Amino acid sequence: MTATRHHKTARGLQIAYRHCEGEGPVIVFLPGYMSDMAGGKAGAVFDWAERNGRACLLLDYSGCGESEGDFAQGTLSLWRSEVLELIESHCGEEQVLLIGSSMGGWLMLLVALALPPERRAGLIGIAAAPDFTDWGRKPDDKQKLMAGETVYDANPYGPEPTPMHPLFWEDGQANRLLDREIPIDCPVRLIHGQLDRDVPWDTSLRLMTDLRASDVRVTLIKDGDHRLSRPRDIALLLRTISGFSDA
Repeated sequence: MTATRHHKTARGLQIAYRHCEGEGPVIVFLPGYMSDMAGGKAGAVFDWAERNGRACLLLDYSGCGESEGDFAQGTLSLWRSEVLELIESHCGEEQVLLIGSSMGGWLMLLVALALPPERRAGLIGIAAAPDFTDWGRKPDDKQKLMAGETVYDANPYGPEPTPMHPLFWEDGQANRLLDREIPIDCPVRLIHGQLDRDVPWDTSLRLMTDLRASDVRVTLIKDGDHRLSRPRDIALLLRTISGFSDA
């Protein structure tokens, strides 16, 4: 197993990452909200890359996993800058294949928009959740967040409630992408479970409509949940990645 290393960002934070050398484009996996590179999908992608001689980069956003920082101070804009720093430091001039899970699918789009178009080999969204600070919040929650109050949600994956902090919400609202043209032209693959209780599956259809790219495909999994971490779900993800290298 490739060891975890740390990259010191321009803000002075130590960001945990794993990187393996190999053929490009470099696969960059972006975890979801309050998730990290120790998750099953990230690990499966990295193991596949190592077995197949592909370059791959995983990371923990600041305030998450093994990285330094305060999660309450985390925002999409901050995490985008961290991803871009790591890409610049470890991917050279190679193209990148961005994979984003849930919130990571929103961040994937923001990172892609910040990269030169020629660096974008493709995007793979797994239950991508752009704009969830908007459609995922009730009006009274938005009022509390606007007033500087943290909102807590029931967590189906653990005993502790999931917080949304005002700083993240405010930054998310400023980075909304849906319902307008998203000027990305590279190939895009979107995978979504129709039993997803966290991110409505039609979010991927909205995203497909808004992307300027013509090569966009949506795969709906009728019995798939939000995590899409079953062996057959991960097998589909790995086939999707392989399809980019075989194209």
